[in-house]
Amino acid sequence: MNWSGFETPSEVVHGLYAQDYKYILDGIKSNGYNSIRLPFSNQMVEYPIVPSSAYIAYGNASGPINTDLQGLNSLQILDQIVEYAGEIGLRIILDNHRSEAAETAEENGLWYTPEYPEANWIGDWEMLAERYKGNSTVIGMDLRDEPHSVGSGGAWWTSADEANDWHLAAERAGNTILNVNPKLLIFVEGTDTKDNNWYWWGGNLLGVKKSPVVLDVKHQLVYSAHDYGPVLYPQSWFNAKTTPASLDALFTQMWGYVSKDNIAPVWMGEFGTPNTAASLKSDVAGSEGQWFQTLIAYMRADERISWAYWDMAEDNYALLDGNWDTTPVSAQKQQMLAAIQFKLASNSTAPPPPKQQAACHVSYSIVGSWDTGFEVNMVIENTGKTNLSSWTLRWTFPDNQAITNLWNGVESPSGETVTVTNESYNGAVQAGGSVLGVGFLANYSGTNSAPASFTLNGVACK
Repeated sequence: MNWSGFETPSEVVHGLYAQDYKYILDGIKSNGYNSIRLPFSNQMVEYPIVPSSAYIAYGNASGPINTDLQGLNSLQILDQIVEYAGEIGLRIILDNHRSEAAETAEENGLWYTPEYPEANWIGDWEMLAERYKGNSTVIGMDLRDEPHSVGSGGAWWTSADEANDWHLAAERAGNTILNVNPKLLIFVEGTDTKDNNWYWWGGNLLGVKKSPVVLDVKHQLVYSAHDYGPVLYPQSWFNAKTTPASLDALFTQMWGYVSKDNIAPVWMGEFGTPNTAASLKSDVAGSEGQWFQTLIAYMRADERISWAYWDMAEDNYALLDGNWDTTPVSAQKQQMLAAIQFKLASNSTAPPPPKQQAACHVSYSIVGSWDTGFEVNMVIENTGKTNLSSWTLRWTFPDNQAITNLWNGVESPSGETVTVTNESYNGAVQAGGSVLGVGFLANYSGTNSAPASFTLNGVACK
């Protein structure tokens, strides 16, 4: 989840005027998100301020809030957020959003400005790496938000002029950070164009093919892309001929190939959509809903793609309302995002205990259908009194349906019988708890009836 604000003139995360920062962090976790992208500016790092009362309150209708932030400057507040995030098991990725404090990506497209030259940019990253060295909560550094060209200037993936060559600048900054802390992940965003192929700011990773970023420490590099729909800008690829297949091909061309070809991990650092039903799912060619549901399905199909949704609140794409209540504005959006969530990996190497039997109930909902295909969302409920450490769900299709892609589970088909076992991150189900986000795409012909029954760990579900 993106939590913006430190990059703006207020120099503090948004929402603290309404809620306590711990309440907001607890809400992020309770909604299933495991990490936070925190944008900041170089101005905030070099000239931290004590935020004004317009941006941070110390009381609301519930009582005192943010009392332990009173009198702290921006960097000290960042420390407190990092500390509590770590206490509840969240991870932090710091994002250098721009140089001067303001609301957008840097207008000049570069990673520096006259007031904050490259030496400051790298020096600020070095300081932050030192500040959080040994802190396992801060796991990575997103070197610069949305590098992009401006006419013949700005940032280009490669350039004859080193002052405009983004991939070499990323190497310089990344290696400086890794020299301080070799365990940090280095996130490198794309640019907007390569070889006359234009895309979103920060979303074009075509340059990786011939000019990859090379860091001194192996296996710490993550490429990052941003992707948006026509609500942000009616790009040429959104038109009456747009299909899920054409969008899939575009995603793969511009950034997805980096993951598919095992070049490096990919992190979708920003994507978002409004909360209307039509913005979330639609069959209309070139629409916002068509783009969003296709992107979600694309990321579901490649579990190696990680992501951070933009933004938590105070935005056209906000997950929460203006009061920062932890209940998402759109239950449908939250459900779609939950389908691509995963828990942080456990450090435990102990073998899991044997599977237990349990009473259960399975909800099987067809949430979309087209021609000879359909999409299903499932909820697996443990209605018994025994906690499960792992599970195996089994059913038989009545009408020769065949799964083509399943997420949040491991499928073992055998004719019309389907067996799905848990992933490493969703095997534990407490008594009375549920497994959310299991779903699949499938083909069918003729009738498309739901399965008549399910078993969980060999026991029939009711």
